[in-house]
Amino acid sequence: MIFKGKPVKVIIGGDAKEEYAELNEIVGQEITKHISGTDHQTLFNSIKQKIDLLKVNPEYGRHIPKNQIPKDYIRDFEVNNLWKVNLAGAWRMIYTLRGSDIEIIALILDIFDHKKYDKKFGYKKS
Repeated sequence: MIFKGKPVKVIIGGDAKEEYAELNEIVGQEITKHISGTDHQTLFNSIKQKIDLLKVNPEYGRHIPKNQIPKDYIRDFEVNNLWKVNLAGAWRMIYTLRGSDIEIIALILDIFDHKKYDKKFGYKKS
């Protein structure tokens, strides 16, 4: 897809890569056993849908202010921008945008449940 005159590529990296692979494995096993309509499948389909949306518009998610970017994202991935997409079941997908004169890359860094999201971003339960 093209966004602002540049092709967009979505890459799953960081901890998201492991979470996505594990979820893909579980969904594959469920489908093999003719099990449908599970929370795993709903989440997996939600992720795939959001990835398709990012290919069309990499700025689809909610932009996270720079002062709220967890330091480990800056340290581990040299992140200077961060975006959040809400997924099914109160899960979250966190990504950063990288670009050049040639292309835009949406690099997915994390896919996690709301509890892990709150912990990562330092939010406290009330």
